[in-house]
Order: sequence, then C-alpha cells, then structure tokens
Amino acid sequence: MDDQSPLQLSVIIPARNEEDCLGDCLGSLVRQQEAGWELRSEWEILVVNDASTDGTREVAAGFAGVTVLDAPPLKKGWTGKANATWAGANTARGAWLLFTDADTIHEPGSARRAIVEAERHGVGMLSYSPRQLVRGLAQRALMPLVFSDLAATYSPAKVNDPASHAAAANGQFLLVRRDVYEKIGGHEAVKGSLLEDVDLAALVKRRKLGLRFRYAPEAVSARMYRSLGAMVQGWTKNLALLFGNAPALAGMRLLQLAVLAGVPLLIAWFALSTTLFSDDPSRAMYRPMAIAALLIVWGRALWGFYSRVASSNFAFRNYVWAPLGIPLYAWLLWRSWMHHALRKRVVWKGREIKTSV
Repeated sequence: MDDQSPLQLSVIIPARNEEDCLGDCLGSLVRQQEAGWELRSEWEILVVNDASTDGTREVAAGFAGVTVLDAPPLKKGWTGKANATWAGANTARGAWLLFTDADTIHEPGSARRAIVEAERHGVGMLSYSPRQLVRGLAQRALMPLVFSDLAATYSPAKVNDPASHAAAANGQFLLVRRDVYEKIGGHEAVKGSLLEDVDLAALVKRRKLGLRFRYAPEAVSARMYRSLGAMVQGWTKNLALLFGNAPALAGMRLLQLAVLAGVPLLIAWFALSTTLFSDDPSRAMYRPMAIAALLIVWGRALWGFYSRVASSNFAFRNYVWAPLGIPLYAWLLWRSWMHHALRKRVVWKGREIKTSV
C-alpha cells in the first residue's frame, strides 16, 4: 500500500464504460464534504478506469478532487473488477476502504456514518444493500423476485451472527478496515471470482474479523441495469452463483406461477360449467363448496407469494407486478445455469469470462 500520509477513508470505484451513471455517483460522493469532511485532507475518491471505450475517464476527470487511475492490463485468472479494485486499493491511503459501484447514489454523510456504525459494532467489514431503483415493467416484475430470494438465502440476521457460517456482502457498498482487508489478502485472494463481494465477506467471517450486512435505503441507492440486455447479461452472470440449484429454483417458481394463474381458471371453469355438476340438488351443492375451497387455496398462495416478495424491500407499486416476472426469472435461472455449468463462460461488459461452476 502507498506510504503517504494516511486518511480516514478511501472510496474506490472500479468503472468500465460507465459514462451514463458515473457523474451522478461522483456528484453524490463529492457532496459528502458539505458537512465539513474535507476531500483530500481527510478522505479521497479514486476512480479506476477499467479499459473503458466511452467517456468514463473524462467524466471522472471532470470532478475536482477526484483521483483517476487506469487499471493495469488484465492478467490471466483475474476478473476485470477484481483487477481494478485491487489497483485502487494499492494506491489508496485510507484507514477504511469503501468499494462502491459507479451506478450508486450516496446520501449526504452516509460514508462517515458507515464508519461510525462499523466501529460501534466492532466489525472489520460493513456492507449495505442499497435501495434498488427500477424502471420499466421488466425490471419492476423481475427485480423483486430476485431480491426476495436473495433475502431468504442470505439472511442478514444469520450473516450478522458470529456463530453462523453465513456470509454475504453487496459490492455496491462494501466498507472494510484496511488492516482487515490486508489480512484476508484483499481482492487478490478472490481475483477470479464473479462474486468477489460474497467471497470477501466469507473470508472475513472465517477469520472472525467481524462482519455486518443490512439493507440501508437511507445511505445508498443503485440502479443496477439501464437496459433489458444489460439486465439479462448481469443476472446470467450471477444467478447460478448466488443460488445453489438454479434449475430447481426455476421449477419451484414456475410451479408457483401455475398455482397463481391456474387456480383462478379452475374457479372460473367450476363457476361456468354446465356439465360438471348436474341439476340434481344432491350434486349441485358441491359446486359452491369446491369454488370456496379453491378460493381459499388461491388466497393462501397469493398471500404467501406477496409476503415473500415483500421481503425484497421494493415498494408495493413495483412488486405488485412480480407474478408477470416469473417466466423471465425462471428463464434467467436456467440460462445462468447453462452458461456456467455447460458452456463454462459468461459475457459481461464486453468481456468473455470463463467459469468453473
């Protein structure tokens, strides 16, 4: 690490072709100094340009006080993000390192408060799950489904329990004390991982260095994808890694859709059929009983579905569309599994990445 005068915090942003969102991210970070936290004298912002072919570097250079670096040539066995963040960490001077993505927006004072929170809880790593910003029907229908399953798989209560082996982090906001980062080997230790945030958290948890993870809409928000194509690429890269058996999960979600959509059709058939129940009073009485039973089944299924989706922390106006997203979600789970398990490669931001799943 650099041996210049230490700072309290270094914010490190790996950026590859992020000209459309990096400006908003940097603007929100630069405003952190409005509360008297002087940029460059107490903390710093480092943008690591990862071989961008758009105006990413120019956007970063347009902000006074922001240091712009170029990531070194990508070596075999490294992912682009690990390579860029490792380069930033080796230049950084902060006692705390905050790794964040170019698609994030940071609330005033959030970085400073995060350090206070980490110190108060005595943890070496603190990660926030941001408030996710979505646009368009596809994102509104899909993203709550993914994040509800993430909430169930990576329960913050278990992650924050030192007695549990569960570990999770979100690379959109990952704060780590420098000495802890060095003890676990930094991003070099996870250089080939496509889930470097989760793997870093697992190293911290294994070494008992203190891990805290929570949803923090008051601190940071993020818009992960700006097009349908980017969303398909992104979840193809990650879903099979995030969930242990993606095909089985896809099957479960399709079965859920069959109940949600199929039971109302069955109710309608029972209600309208003229041959299913005869006019014989002894048999006709079963029609309302069957309809009532199906309504109870459907109501319980609908309540269970929306109760689960509500754990995604999306607003109701977004997750109300979630049933429409189930076919897309199931397809992406299968697609991710096929790319990882069968094709052994994924594509992200113009790079083909070999996988070992």
